[in-house]
Amino acid sequence: MASSLTKDAAEREKTSPASGGMTFFGHPFGLAPLFLTEMWERFSYYGMRALLVVYLIAGGPDAKPGSQGGGLHMPEASAVAIYSIYVAMVYLLAMPGGWFGDRVWGPRKTVTIAASTIMAGHLLLAVPGKPTFFAGLALVAIGSGLLKSNISTMVGHLYDGPTDPRRDGGFTLFYIGINLGAFFAPLVIGTVGQEVNWHLGFGIAAAGMALGLMIFLWGTRHLDPKSSVVPTPLSAEERKATLTKALIWLGVAAVFYGIVGGAGIFTLNWALVPITLLGLIIPITVLFRIKRDKDLTDSEQTKVSGYIWFFVAAAAFWMIFDQAGSTMSTFAEKKTADNVFGFSFPSTWFQSVNPLWVMALAPVFAWLWVFLARRNSEPSTTVKFSMAMVLIGASFFVFAVPMGMAGDGTKVSPAWLLMIYMIQTMGELCLSPVGLSLTTKMAPKKYASQMLGVWFLAVTAGDCTTGLLSIAGVDMNGTGTIVFQAALCTLAGVAVWMYRKRIIALMGDVH
Repeated sequence: MASSLTKDAAEREKTSPASGGMTFFGHPFGLAPLFLTEMWERFSYYGMRALLVVYLIAGGPDAKPGSQGGGLHMPEASAVAIYSIYVAMVYLLAMPGGWFGDRVWGPRKTVTIAASTIMAGHLLLAVPGKPTFFAGLALVAIGSGLLKSNISTMVGHLYDGPTDPRRDGGFTLFYIGINLGAFFAPLVIGTVGQEVNWHLGFGIAAAGMALGLMIFLWGTRHLDPKSSVVPTPLSAEERKATLTKALIWLGVAAVFYGIVGGAGIFTLNWALVPITLLGLIIPITVLFRIKRDKDLTDSEQTKVSGYIWFFVAAAAFWMIFDQAGSTMSTFAEKKTADNVFGFSFPSTWFQSVNPLWVMALAPVFAWLWVFLARRNSEPSTTVKFSMAMVLIGASFFVFAVPMGMAGDGTKVSPAWLLMIYMIQTMGELCLSPVGLSLTTKMAPKKYASQMLGVWFLAVTAGDCTTGLLSIAGVDMNGTGTIVFQAALCTLAGVAVWMYRKRIIALMGDVH
């Protein structure tokens, strides 16, 4: 028995033949290149995201007086809609990204192609002009979608199945890498873009992704061999049928928009509204298709039913959380004081507050969960999700206060946004890393990478809801809208808590 236990422990400590027995903070060494690749990808993504709304409104009717010109001169409502739909598409495309990893290229090759696509997108954003801007935005969304599911899947490959005790810790460490990139990006890219030149800022984002790609290519030898395998490759017939369907839909879209453009009635909403509706319809359709798949075992079917509860809760959570780059970004730009003790700073710096809180609070939460687990008192995943919903709701109840204070043109203290971000971060730490790990545990084998895409579809659903409201003319900066969203998420958190026993039963052997 002792010999068997020793052997099992040795198996868990292995990394890869090329790692030489090295570990990364006690984890398989392959986590290091994945950590750094994701860090630089998030650096490029969050840097560009911090600039997006302020760039879109620069020079327009809702721009801050005296701000840098040279933007796209859009009204705030259009900028919020574009931002929300862009973020939604990044996460929507994580689903086909997972499909490519599962069925076409394998996770490792998919990430290589994804990083190259993101870099090309940022380079296009660095070229002035509307056509290059929207083309670059599309490439960044496509590349990010291809990368997200597959890099998380490769993190899961490093561990000895769902029961490996290091697994949750590994995902938490990986999450810290995300937030390191997200913290430094607005300080570097945001400052250069907002204070010097927008397109130079986008160019720095391209350089960050290029560095991430080089690190990934260097570190591939430390990854698990499964990362190069295509789990369920397409047959020749499936490949032909998939290509045919894609070309048909592309042709339909080209004909439709050709007619609209030729009739001279095309406006931005002709593109935004269909994309927004797709972002709401596709998540529902995908979950329904997986739930109805007859290849799944009874246990897998039950887990998918339980997973739907977490999906809905996460969608409501991200609906509020992702407004950090839109509603809260415009509030920071126009209604929040931009100096502390005589030191002035660009509004994009507020986008670094959330990752700073994550890095400060993540070790505290990790310690707290372990401390409570030793006393058999750790909250279940269901309770953690409920806590996240209540906290995100509370953050917008607080947001309503400075929103009202600024109604007469008064600029509020930056301390309000710091507090709101702190509350949101506490909710994020109860939901996001736990949700990533939970998804890899509850995923049916047939949908290993794709289920991580499903997890990201919750972000799509939340952001498309925000985008649709903005397109419909709802004032996302209105106090009533803020309070309504806060109440909705708080009630959702209470509902999850009330039905927690039923949800836990559906989770089966996953805890």
